[in-house]
Order: sequence, then structure tokens, then C-alpha cells
Amino acid sequence: MAPPLPLIFLLMIYGVSSADWGVSYSHSHICALKDSSVIMSCTYTYPTGYQIIKVYWTKDDKRGEEPPDLSQGLEYSQRLQYLGDKQQNCTVRLNHVTQKDSHMYYFRFITDKPDGKWTGTPGVSLTVTDLQVESPERVTEGDSVRLTCKSSCTLTDRATFIWYRNSQPLTERRDRNNELLLQSVRREDAGRYSCALHGHTYISPALHLNVMYPPRSVSVSISPSGEIVEGDSVTLICSSDSNPPAEISWFKGGTSVGSGRIYNISKISSDHSGEYKCKSRNEHGEKYSDAVTLNIM
Repeated sequence: MAPPLPLIFLLMIYGVSSADWGVSYSHSHICALKDSSVIMSCTYTYPTGYQIIKVYWTKDDKRGEEPPDLSQGLEYSQRLQYLGDKQQNCTVRLNHVTQKDSHMYYFRFITDKPDGKWTGTPGVSLTVTDLQVESPERVTEGDSVRLTCKSSCTLTDRATFIWYRNSQPLTERRDRNNELLLQSVRREDAGRYSCALHGHTYISPALHLNVMYPPRSVSVSISPSGEIVEGDSVTLICSSDSNPPAEISWFKGGTSVGSGRIYNISKISSDHSGEYKCKSRNEHGEKYSDAVTLNIM
């Protein structure tokens, strides 16, 4: 006779699996522009039979400590707006962000049971960036110049860039590209350039674009004007437009007689009669004025 089979009892333990708990974030990394509003979207799940009693966002998760509710702190209370609910949606909006807001953020919820607390890790890494205009250090008239609107991270939202010169928008310069190309730059293109994103209030600090060019519009004026009598004092003034400022040389006929923007002749005599002109010179070129004639009475 066969021995009796042992009676086997199956003990069924009903519990809660960690798979029943979770937080799912739409973006794990967000790069946002300074002074903009950031939306951190997420959904959460928890087991049937649990009731949500508190939901909130926290940052920089520290193990062993109860995470703080950001909406209760002075730093965030006026800027943090919970857009979710106590069922599935845990989306939040943070307004007027600054670089100090660059942190890891987490959604946390608490249920009516002692074991029913959950923090959604890993959370959302928020980086807040400003904008900076970069350009070549030296720009010469006639060059092609590329200005770049730089951020410290790649912006999460697709951005349309707007450029300004001397605080006035360059309305024809609106592009998804963060570069502004000035072809065959002119001295009139010099000024303070800044950039922004369409739909945002923040504008970058201005960068001064300094366009170098050779001397032009070189001319000589005589003071006092009118008849010159022997024994008078006469001043010749050389005017020139250039960048950087030019060095000025004076010539009587073909002979060099002085330097500097102003050439003074005291107690003028007939020996000073003749044609005078000035030469304006910088590293980009030189130009002579037309000659003026001194006639001594």
C-alpha cells in the first residue's frame, strides 16, 4: 500500500507590490530661460484601497529626512502653483525662475496608511539659464560678422530668437537660429546688441559691437577765419572720422611741420604763407585732407 501523500497547505500572502507605486515625469531634464515659467508635468499611481491625503513637490531629496513641501517656504510660496489633483495628475508650474532655482525636483504624495508615502525618484533636473551675446573681439568694416545668442544649456522649448540694436528690435531678424549674421559690416552697424526669446520678457545684457574703419572725411579749418595779418596767431584744426582714433600729421607743401589734431602758428609772418594739409592715419589706412592756403597780408 502506497504511503499517504503529505497534505500541502499553500499560504497566500496578499500584499502591495512596489510596482503599484510610481511617478512618471514627462521630462527628466528641463532647460529654462531666466524669468520664464516652467511646467513640470507628471502622473502618479498608487494601490487600490489607499486614499491620498497630501500631495506636494520637494527638491534635493535627502535620505532619512522628511522632504519639505516647497509651497510652504518663502522662496517658492508665491511662485509655485500645483496644477494637478489627488488622483493621477501631479503637474506643477514654477514662475519667474532664476538660476538659484536650478535643482532636482521631486513629486511626493502621502496616503491614509502608515506605509503609504512615496517620492518619485529620479525626479526632474531643472537648469535655469540666462542669455549672453558673443561676437569676435575685433571687427573691421567690410567683414562678415556672426553674433551668437548663447545659453548655458539647450533650451527644452523650441525657441524663436529676437535681436536688438541699441534697445530697438531688429524686426527682420527673427529666427529659430541663435545667430545673427551681419554681412559686409558697416560702421553704422556699430552699437549695443542684445537678444531675447519671442514670448519672453528677459533680454540679455547688451554687447557693444565696435566696428573699426580707416580715416575718412578728413578736412582742415582755420581759426580765426577771414583775413590774416602778419603778427597774428593762427590755429589749424584737422578733423577726421576714424576708429580707432587716428594719428594726425601736418604738412606745408611736401614738408612735415607738426603733429596732433591742432597746429598753432604764433606771430605769423610771410614765411608761413603756403598750402597746408593734414594726414590722418590709423592701423586700417590713411587719408590726406584737401590743402588750404594761408595768405599773409
